[in-house]
Amino acid sequence: MARILAIDYGTKRTGIAVTDELQIIASGLTTVATKELLPFLKDYISKENVELFLVGEPKQMNNEVSESEESIQTFLKKLSKSIPDMPVKRVDERFTSKMAFQTMIDSGLKKGQRKNKALVDEISATIILQSYLYNQ
Repeated sequence: MARILAIDYGTKRTGIAVTDELQIIASGLTTVATKELLPFLKDYISKENVELFLVGEPKQMNNEVSESEESIQTFLKKLSKSIPDMPVKRVDERFTSKMAFQTMIDSGLKKGQRKNKALVDEISATIILQSYLYNQ
C-alpha cells in the first residue's frame, strides 16, 4: 500500500499530514509556505509512495462553499497540471481549525505555543486525514 497525503490549503501556508504505508495512522508532516507547495509535493512523492491527495473543502454552516474555495480551485488546477496522475479527493474541513486549537490546549501547550499558526495548519491537515481514514 501507499501513503495518503492530506493538504490543509491556505493562501499563506499549507498544513500537510500523511499516513503510514498501511494507511492506519495519520501524522502531521509539516507546514510549508503555499508558494513552495507544488515543488514540495513533487519532491515528496519522488521519495515516498503516495497514492492519493486529500484536499480540505471549506464549507460554511449552511453547506455553501467558503470564500477560500476560489483560491483552492486555482491550486487544484495547478496541481492537476503539475502532478497529473495523482488522484485528488476533497474532504469537508469544517471545524478542523477549532479542533486543532483544542487539541493544542488538551496536549498542554502553553499560550505562546498555541499562537503558532503553522502548527494549527499541520494539526488541521492531520484531522482532515484522520476523518477520511475513519470514514473509509
